[in-house]
Amino acid sequence: MKSLVIVYFVAVCLCFTAVANDESYRILPGASPVVEAASPTGRLYGENHLKRLKALGIEVSDTIVSSPAFSLRILNHWDNLDGTVERGYAGKSLWNWDELPAKVSPRYAEYAAMCAAVGINGTVLNNVNASSNILTYEYLEKVKALADVFRPYGMKVYLSANFAAPMQIGGLPDADPLNKDVVVWWGDKVKEIYQLIPDFGGFLVKANSEGQPGPCDFGRSHAQGANMLASVIRPYGGIIMWRAFVYSPGDADRAKQAYLEFKPLDGEFEDNVIVQIKNGPVDFQPREPFSPLLVDMPGTLTMPELQITQEYLGHSNHLAYLAPMWSELFSFVSPESQAGVAGVANIGDSYNFTSHPFARANWYAFGRLAWDPSLSPEQIAREWVALELKPSSKKSEDRIVDMMIRSREAVVDYMMPMGLHHLFAFGHHYGPEPWCDPEGAREDWLPRYYHRADSVGIGFDRTQTGSDAVSQYPLPYSEEYASIEKCPEEYLLWFHHVGWSDRITTGETLWEALCHHYERGVNETEKFIEDWNACEQDIADKVLFADVAERLEIQAKDARWWKDACLLYFQEINGLEFPDFVTPAVRTLDEYKAVDLGIDNFTCPSGKLLDSMR
Repeated sequence: MKSLVIVYFVAVCLCFTAVANDESYRILPGASPVVEAASPTGRLYGENHLKRLKALGIEVSDTIVSSPAFSLRILNHWDNLDGTVERGYAGKSLWNWDELPAKVSPRYAEYAAMCAAVGINGTVLNNVNASSNILTYEYLEKVKALADVFRPYGMKVYLSANFAAPMQIGGLPDADPLNKDVVVWWGDKVKEIYQLIPDFGGFLVKANSEGQPGPCDFGRSHAQGANMLASVIRPYGGIIMWRAFVYSPGDADRAKQAYLEFKPLDGEFEDNVIVQIKNGPVDFQPREPFSPLLVDMPGTLTMPELQITQEYLGHSNHLAYLAPMWSELFSFVSPESQAGVAGVANIGDSYNFTSHPFARANWYAFGRLAWDPSLSPEQIAREWVALELKPSSKKSEDRIVDMMIRSREAVVDYMMPMGLHHLFAFGHHYGPEPWCDPEGAREDWLPRYYHRADSVGIGFDRTQTGSDAVSQYPLPYSEEYASIEKCPEEYLLWFHHVGWSDRITTGETLWEALCHHYERGVNETEKFIEDWNACEQDIADKVLFADVAERLEIQAKDARWWKDACLLYFQEINGLEFPDFVTPAVRTLDEYKAVDLGIDNFTCPSGKLLDSMR
C-alpha cells in the first residue's frame, strides 16, 4: 500500500486549500480522523473518502481537502419503460416501473450508495430515445419514489424528455418551441414535476437525431428548442442538457456533423443549457480522436458524454478497463472548460449490477475521474482491485491491475487498430463484419463508409484533400493530424487513406503494422487468461473468479474471430501475403461471411453470444 500512500499525498497537495462549495469536505488527521463539510452531502462524500482510506490501510497523517472538478457528475441510464435497456448488457432495467411507487426495492438505495461512494451526484433515469409517458403523472409519482430514495445520497434525479411530448401526451397540434401553447404546456408540466420533486435536476434531450423529434421539425434551431425549455425550468433552478449527437444522411463525413450543426450556434444558448457532446466525433468507438466541439464552443456550456456500457467494446463479455480512454480525453480537453461530465451507465438488474465483475470497475472509475480527472488510471484500478477483489497477495494485486491497464489497448488492437473504426456487425455492434451491407441501410451506418479499403490502401482521408475534418481541430492538432508523417499511429487511418505498402514511422509497411496490431491483441487476451489463472489462490470469491475466467475465455475466442475475419477480408482486397508472425486463421473468409449476424439472431441470455461462431 506504500505506493497508494504516496499517490494520495500528491493528490492532497494538488487539492483546493479550502472547502470551496457544498460538496467539498475536509478530513482532519488524528487518532480518529474528523470530517468537516459545509453540507450533509459534503460530509457524506468526506465520510466515504475516509472509509476508502481505512479499507486501503492508508492513515490520515495530513489534512485532506477535496472539491469536485465537475459540478455535474451524472449517469445517463438508457432504460425503457418496458424494462429493456438500450445498449444494456447487465439484465433488465434496475427500475421496476410496474411495482413503483408502492414497492421500493432495497437495491435502489444500494445503487445510490455505490454512486455516492465515488461522488456521482445525478442520474437520468430513462433512455434518451424517450417515451413521453415518463412525463405523465402516473410515472412522475414513480420518479418521485426514486428521488426520495436517492436524496440522502446527494443524488438528483433527471429525466430524458421527448421534444414532441406536447403532441404525444398533451394533445397539441405541434411542438413548435415558439408556439405559446407549447410553452404553456411545458411550463405546467415543469410546475407539476417540481411540486412532486422539489430538487428535480432537469431534462436531457436528444432532438432531431436518429428519428427523434426536435425543434428543427418546425423550422427552429437547436438553440431555440433548448432555450424554450430552459426558460420554463429556470425559476426552479433546473438545467437542460441538450445532446449534440446529430448526423444527416448523405453528408460527406459523419465525423464533421455535430461541429457543423452546433458551432454556428455558439453563444446562442441560455446559461442553464449545457450542450452534451460525445467524447469522439463519431460514436463511442474503441478509440477516437477527441471531439473538436468540446474545445470550440467558448460561448456555450458544454459537457463530455462518455460511454460506460460497452456497446462497442465486447458488451459484458470483454474485459475493457476504460479509465485510460477517459484520461486520454482529459489530456486534450481541459476539465476546467466543461460544466460537467455524463456517463452512459452499464447498470442493470444483474446480481452485481453490471454482469461482468470487472465492468464494475468502469462505474467506479467514471465516478472517481468525474470528481478528480487528475487521478491516474493505475491508482483508480489499484483502489478498485483492493476494495472489490481483495486479493490476498501484493503479487496478484499487481498482476490484476496490470491486466486492467493493458485491456483497453488490447481491445483496440484486436478490433480496430491504427484509427480504423465502425467495423462492427450491423445493429447490435458485437463481432466483426467489415463487409456488412444490409439492404436499405444508410451508407454512414456501414463499415465500408469508414474503412474505405481498396486495392491501393485503407483509411478515411479527412485531410484537406478529403473531407477536411482536420480543419475543425485547433492548432497544433489540425496541423499534426493533417500530416501523414506527424499523425499519431493510433489515429493514422482515421485521418488518412494510406497505401498498403507504404512505410510508416515504425519502418513497417502499413499492412505489416496492421497485422502486428491484430496479432498483438489476440496474444494479450491469451495472456489475460494466464494472468487471471495465476491469481486463483488469492481470490477468495470463487464464484467471481470462475465468472471472470469464463468471460476471459470468450474474449480470447472473440479476439481471434476479430483478427481472422478482418485480416482475411482486407487481404481479399489487397492481395498481399500475411507476414510470418500472423497465426493462421481458424476459418475461411467465406465461412465467416456465411454466418448470419443479423440483429434477429443476436441473443445473449447468459453472457454468451453465438458460441458456435467461435
